[in-house]
Amino acid sequence: MNAAVELLNRNFPGEVVEVKEFRGETQITVKPGRIVDICRALRDGPETSFRYLSAIAGMDYLPQSPRFGVVYHLYSHKNKNRVALKTLLEDDVAPAIDSVVSVWSTANWHEREAYDLLGIRFKGHPDLRRILMPANWVGHPLRKDYPLKGM
Repeated sequence: MNAAVELLNRNFPGEVVEVKEFRGETQITVKPGRIVDICRALRDGPETSFRYLSAIAGMDYLPQSPRFGVVYHLYSHKNKNRVALKTLLEDDVAPAIDSVVSVWSTANWHEREAYDLLGIRFKGHPDLRRILMPANWVGHPLRKDYPLKGM
């Protein structure tokens, strides 16, 4: 079994929802409530050592429920492996999850992008404002229900 999955099952019982393996890569879906603790454990665990956050991807799964998700792409230089940590957000109107900027400072820009384009709020983010769209832009253009010709 993957070291990240073992660490999470041992330290966060009941938080792992699903594990998928595809072409040598692991995707771990976890509940969103303890995302900061989970990310810190994956970063600091000697058997995982995921010190590099390469990307955060906001997802819109409309018409599925839950509609929104966040995927954290992690890499361990020490162990030369990667993992995709995924969580699904229950709220369709104002999806929110805790910020992981305290774990990886590079999350700052990734979270701002997910907020700007999909409207996913990151609670505790130090400066959550638009990063790509103008400040007065209405809506979130990567949502699947966003009008094709704009608002």
